[in-house]
Amino acid sequence: MGSIRSAALRSLTAVIVLCVLGGSVVAAQKPQIRKGFWIGFGFGYGSSNVSCDGCGSSNRESGATGFLKMGGTLSEKVLLGGEVNAWTKSTNGVTADLGNVSFAAYYYPQPKSGFFVKGGVGFATTRLHNSGSADANGFGFVAGLGYDIRVGTNISITPVGNFYFGSDGDLKESGTTLETGWKHNVYEFGLGITFH
Repeated sequence: MGSIRSAALRSLTAVIVLCVLGGSVVAAQKPQIRKGFWIGFGFGYGSSNVSCDGCGSSNRESGATGFLKMGGTLSEKVLLGGEVNAWTKSTNGVTADLGNVSFAAYYYPQPKSGFFVKGGVGFATTRLHNSGSADANGFGFVAGLGYDIRVGTNISITPVGNFYFGSDGDLKESGTTLETGWKHNVYEFGLGITFH
C-alpha cells in the first residue's frame, strides 16, 4: 500500500507541476479577469493526523479529499467567500471523515497572475462511523495557496495546496463522551475547476 500511495502522490505532484508550468502559455491567451460571483470544486490527496487528551497523537494517514468554494469579488486582488474542505478514509469497516467549513479570503499579489494565497476561519468537525457514529464539532481554520490556470474566458484549472486544522472538542457517541480534546489537521494537494 505504501508504494501505491507514493506513486499516487508523485503522479498528483507531476500533474500540478505541469499545470503550473503550462499556466504561463495559457495565461498569455486567456487574461486573468476576476469580477462578480465565482465558484469552484476539486478533489485530491490528503495526509491527516488526529489527537486527543487520552490518546495522544496518531500516525499520519493518507486519504481522499475534496473541496467546494464560492463567493464574490471584492477587488482584482481580493476575493471573499466560503470554503468546505473534507478528508475521508475507511479502515476495517470504520469510516473517518474530517472537515472544515470556513469563511475565507483569497489574495492575488499580482492581479495579472493566477497565483493566490488564502486563509480563513470557521467550523471544524470529525465523524467516525460504522454501525453507529461518533462526532466532535468545534473551531477550525484553513490556509493555502494555488494557481488559476485560465483555459477559457471564465474557467480555470486550479491546482491547490491546503492545510486545515480543527479543534473539534469532545468526541461523543449518542451523548456519551468517548474522548476529550479531539483535534485534526490535514495537508491536502488537489486539483480543481474554478468558474469566474
